[in-house]
Amino acid sequence: MPKTTASWNGQIIAASDHCIQVEGNAYFPQDAVAMKFFKTNANTSLCSWKGTASYFDVEVDGKTNAGAAWIYREPMAAAAAIKNYVAFWKGVEVKGKEAAVPMVR
Repeated sequence: MPKTTASWNGQIIAASDHCIQVEGNAYFPQDAVAMKFFKTNANTSLCSWKGTASYFDVEVDGKTNAGAAWIYREPMAAAAAIKNYVAFWKGVEVKGKEAAVPMVR
């Protein structure tokens, strides 16, 4: 079993041994994320050093957790290591995030 997992509503939605930790969040490589549980959300946010984040809704067994995941598709240079990596919040349980490699800025 991978060292770091993310689950919501009883379903593992991401699992990897290759996560990167930034500001306390585990970022999962996109190929480690079960994209069948994700729908693009129109929301974005801007971080002064990471750039623009795009959001996903997480959908499991007919329940939706709006905006519970985000990704930096074109991050700023300081955050290039997390390009196309996915992170979670809003009740998504991330286990093993201490195994994620800290990103050096």
